[in-house]
Amino acid sequence: MRRLSRRGPVLGAGTILLLVASTPAMADRGESLVPSGGQQNGNLNAQVEVIKYDTSKNGSGPAAGPVAAAQTDWSPPPCWYAPKWTPDELRDYYQLTYQAILHDPGLPPDARNKWNEERHNYIDGEYENFNEEKEGEGMWWGAVQNPNAPFEEQFACDRIPFWADNGETPEVENVITPEILAGLAYEQIKVPGTEVTLAPGGRSKVNLPTWAWLDGGEFKPVSVTASLAVGGLDMSATTTATPKSLTIEPGTKDARLHPASGECALNGDGSIGEPYAKGKANQEPPCGVTYLRSSGGGSYAMEATVTWEISWTGTGVAAAQALPDGTFGNEQAVEVEEIQSINR
Repeated sequence: MRRLSRRGPVLGAGTILLLVASTPAMADRGESLVPSGGQQNGNLNAQVEVIKYDTSKNGSGPAAGPVAAAQTDWSPPPCWYAPKWTPDELRDYYQLTYQAILHDPGLPPDARNKWNEERHNYIDGEYENFNEEKEGEGMWWGAVQNPNAPFEEQFACDRIPFWADNGETPEVENVITPEILAGLAYEQIKVPGTEVTLAPGGRSKVNLPTWAWLDGGEFKPVSVTASLAVGGLDMSATTTATPKSLTIEPGTKDARLHPASGECALNGDGSIGEPYAKGKANQEPPCGVTYLRSSGGGSYAMEATVTWEISWTGTGVAAAQALPDGTFGNEQAVEVEEIQSINR
């Protein structure tokens, strides 16, 4: 029997397990609450390891780094439901937790009572003996926390473990999907650093345009594929970041940007801006900055940020789906000097 609409108590299985795992009784004995079905290392979020990431097409290099979502109200999924245990593993899971509870008199009575009620549900309640008679026909699903998400949000998935036959996708909110995998792949995206080339070379000059550009060979699309194959599931999603534009922040109000928005579009060959050439000193660059005041022997912290357009495709999804743009940038020290005359 199974009822997918049944939710756990206010303190769900994951929350109670975390409370128990942090008790001195468990710490003193060095016990792990992870069942013996191959998910070891004492990691309560061991299911995260079941999701495989192919990062062979990711950005690389010492200056590479993760993108930040430009859309502030979006973030990768904080939790989801996925296959976690066979009947024997779920029994081990509760047995280990039960031993911890027996050795922890400090656990709140309410949490202890709710946990006991939940445990009996799998022995002689809604289910019988952890569905042992269905061994090999399905798996127990449970909540998985994204360790990179804010702690409070990780436990928004508070449903107690539930059964699903192999190949069945339960009709449960936040159940693992290709779209969730795409959001997790988004977290793994790395893009190259954004140190732009500036010219004319040497120090920038007051009231003289400084040209800025990025070589198209360095700024190509990057991607990460996240996949999950367990409990009869076989799904994947590939998240791709494509360079879109460069935004320059001059590091001082005493400057004029080119173009005025400070956003330089991507050229057809993947480059951004245009390299400076002799004789163009007085021309307005397609991408750059004109400083209006000397940096006074110091330097301005110019920030160059590339915006990446991000999309994903995956199992059962024919056309690319949009995800929020991502940004990644670096600061560069720009010295600006004032001169009386310039030879061109």
